Amino acid sequence: MRAPARRSRPGTPAAQVGQSPGSVVYLGPERDASVTFQLISYQDERFEELPDLSLEEALARLRSDAGVRWLNVNGVHRAELVERVGQALDLHPLTMEDIVSLGQRPKADDYDRYLYLTMRMLEYGNGDAPDGMPELMNEQLSLVLAEGVVVTFQERPGDVFEPLRERLRQGKGRLRRLGADYLAYALMDIVIDRYFTVLEDYGDAIEALEAEILEDPNSEVLQRVNHLKRETLQVRKAVWPLREVIAGLERDEGELVSRTVLAYLRDAHDHAIQVIDTVETLRDMLTNLHDMYLSALSYRMNDIMKVLTIIATIFIPLTFLVGVYGMNFHNMPELSLPWAYPALWGLMIALAVGMLLLFRRRGWL
Repeated sequence: MRAPARRSRPGTPAAQVGQSPGSVVYLGPERDASVTFQLISYQDERFEELPDLSLEEALARLRSDAGVRWLNVNGVHRAELVERVGQALDLHPLTMEDIVSLGQRPKADDYDRYLYLTMRMLEYGNGDAPDGMPELMNEQLSLVLAEGVVVTFQERPGDVFEPLRERLRQGKGRLRRLGADYLAYALMDIVIDRYFTVLEDYGDAIEALEAEILEDPNSEVLQRVNHLKRETLQVRKAVWPLREVIAGLERDEGELVSRTVLAYLRDAHDHAIQVIDTVETLRDMLTNLHDMYLSALSYRMNDIMKVLTIIATIFIPLTFLVGVYGMNFHNMPELSLPWAYPALWGLMIALAVGMLLLFRRRGWL
């Protein structure tokens, strides 16, 4: 897959209108946090982790260290720093533009000298959204794979890579024995694996909502169902293009990805398909929850209408009797009888009880 010619994107932010292609202008939410640089350098028997470097120190170590070097950049809101990293790695201006333009669709571009990949890193966060539900953290992750070098760009500190760092520290598995392409695959794989965790959380939330709908369908539950539908749509947008991205990497004939790593990419492709299938299943479950809410609401309304109808039906003959004996005619013989009033009450009570017994026998109560 070769680098495409610059194309217009729908919904281009106003800040980008009129800019020349390749302009490195940050397009995202305002942030005032500082940009931090973390470097991990390793070979089979050597490992070094530098968690807090200046930009100059990080770039110097990228040039001087041997083996595999992984530079993690936390923060892309300072476009000038991203541009300096890009110039040191000789990145194409379009790559640097995509790194600082948040909201990118997952894709992979092969520039011969390096491979550029963008993904969505998802986390089911503890922060609450405006409607009271846990918020989905949807962050753009940009990855550059060059000869012996992997550079990741994140929107903010905090990621899902700590288990991978721990494997590197302990020297377990293949990470320390294989090259930068395997490290890039491992980063992709852990992001995809995190999708399964997020989807499990959504599955638990859907089961809880199903129980609430059966117990007490109310407008708050419907709001939470709609919230989950919106967030699963975000997950779908993050995962759906990833299948084609990985398939494109498998077909790529460049020298940056070895045959050994291509076999692992096929496994990542299978995982991406599983995630897509799970997302579609969750979306179907949420649609069913919406239908279940409407059915439960309709059932409750029917119960209420049944009770009101029974009450009205019981009072129809009683109203008739009261209306008859409430007329102002002089020649009504029952009015002069001393037992007429209690007899009328007894008749009305007998009618009401008899109708209730009839309704219960018919199964209407």
